[in-house]
Amino acid sequence: MKKKSVNLTQREKLFCSTFVSCGNYKEALAAAGYRCPERSLSQLLSRDDINEEIDRLLAIRSRTSAMLARAGYERLAFGDITDAVKLIFRDSIDSQELEGYDLFNVSEIKRPKDGAMEIKFFDRAKALEKLESMGSENKTTIPDFYSALLQGAGDEDDQPGVGGGD
Repeated sequence: MKKKSVNLTQREKLFCSTFVSCGNYKEALAAAGYRCPERSLSQLLSRDDINEEIDRLLAIRSRTSAMLARAGYERLAFGDITDAVKLIFRDSIDSQELEGYDLFNVSEIKRPKDGAMEIKFFDRAKALEKLESMGSENKTTIPDFYSALLQGAGDEDDQPGVGGGD
């Protein structure tokens, strides 16, 4: 991973981080205090250090987003539903007490006219499937690399002067 560029000014760093956050060059230029957006943008984007910093920040954001998504799916798949069950058996609840409840796994709460309460949860099986697919995406290169090594080792035996056959 590339190291953070120390040659950038605070203004340039602010431009890079704001652009990565909002995805809009004009907003990033304005937030960093650039007065001539067209000229400033072309000057900034023609510099390798600016582009490297943007790429570095985008890579960090991508990894962070993937980690957050994985953590969310893990909570959906393995999370506790105790607070939701407690909620069903309560006659009344105030908003302060409700703030202390962990209802992450709850997708919908209904209270029909008859006074009953209906709680729907996110699908744990789908969350597990998504976790499995996220895990398999990371593993696909290992078998491919291993297969390539085996293929390469097999080809060595066929070459004259290489391997133990000659």
